[in-house]
Amino acid sequence: MDLSLERDSGALALDAADPLARFRREFLIPRHDHRDLHYFVGNSLGLQPKAAASAVAAEMASWATNAVEGHFRGERPWMHYHQTLREPMARVVGALPIEVTVMNTLTVNLHLLMCSFYRPTRARAAILIEAGAFPSDRHAVESQIRFHGFDPATDLIELEADEADGVISLAAIERVLAEHGARIALVLWPGVQYRTGQAFDLAAVARLARAQGCVVGFDLAHAAGNLPLALHDSGADFAAWCTYKYLNSGPGAVAAAFV
Repeated sequence: MDLSLERDSGALALDAADPLARFRREFLIPRHDHRDLHYFVGNSLGLQPKAAASAVAAEMASWATNAVEGHFRGERPWMHYHQTLREPMARVVGALPIEVTVMNTLTVNLHLLMCSFYRPTRARAAILIEAGAFPSDRHAVESQIRFHGFDPATDLIELEADEADGVISLAAIERVLAEHGARIALVLWPGVQYRTGQAFDLAAVARLARAQGCVVGFDLAHAAGNLPLALHDSGADFAAWCTYKYLNSGPGAVAAAFV
């Protein structure tokens, strides 16, 4: 069988052999010229699950019937949503339910987590991120550095890709930590680099950072629901992620955090 992706037959053969192909039927796919679109922007907003409308309608019905008592009555009382959602969310990221909460938005959670975990001193104030980080992440990191009275020009370290295809090697991460680790307070690293699609070995990144005495946080916006994760065993101090990309929860949906 010719599985070359340069031929339609190769792509079609891989589609036919995909064990996850049946899940395609669970989503609403936009159409153009009477054909389903090839949707490659789930990294921005995931497709709507067919079950979403009825799930939302059920909550609207509870609101209509119970009004404020919907917080405490009904099949899924709203007061307890954080408890209802933490166990399935913990499975998604490979964590214990007690380590996970579902709340806020990604950037709000990053700020809250950095308020607790980013404790700069004059000797150790820097934050390490990857060059080309998601813009809102970079803005959050820069604002935290400024909030503590430090200068992003010197205390925001952005690691450039060291390989021709835009990949940041583990060796490059090890080198920058060996060189600057003594002044790095926090390593904030992605599970997946959103522009290149590079998936990182999070446990290895955490191990290298901890060897230099750095706190470790992960942004899993492009990893949660996309890759198998094992946060509990990763060595991370904290992590945060949104749910509207590969978890298909819709625009404005609540985010999650791990400690």
